[in-house]
Amino acid sequence: MNPVAHIDVFGLLMVVMVGFGYAKPVPTDPRNFRSRRADLWVAAAGPGMNLLLALVVWNAFLLLRSAGVDAAYTPGSETFVFLLVQVNLLLMVFNLIPIGPLDGHYILPHFLPPAAARSYRYYNARYGVYALLGLIVLGVLGVPVFRYVMSIAQALLPLITFAPMS
Repeated sequence: MNPVAHIDVFGLLMVVMVGFGYAKPVPTDPRNFRSRRADLWVAAAGPGMNLLLALVVWNAFLLLRSAGVDAAYTPGSETFVFLLVQVNLLLMVFNLIPIGPLDGHYILPHFLPPAAARSYRYYNARYGVYALLGLIVLGVLGVPVFRYVMSIAQALLPLITFAPMS
């Protein structure tokens, strides 16, 4: 539960210097799993928390605005809330990409037929990190790979809006 435990110094420096980075993975021991789908739930916890945080913060902000709370109308609060929500939706979508060390590679096999899941796990274990690095390099070279991820994240905002917009 302590987010500080997930900080990797080099990954954090990359975020500051390059604009993207990484954190330490959640330590789990598969011997403690009681279900065949336990790795699915562990992997879904991060993106699920990103979605929950975006949903709660966005709708609480809209409720405060509809109640006429002055602080919800300041440019600083609007910018902060919008960026917080967008970053969490972006992290959720990005982490659901089913390649490399991202959470999506633990989730996808549970929705594939057994033979396809075995094949997917094999090839992803062998080439997944390279595929992720390839996407990052393409993004750095100007190919709009992450523009699609961002557009999906932005398209989710109306779907998580339940409070009245003022």
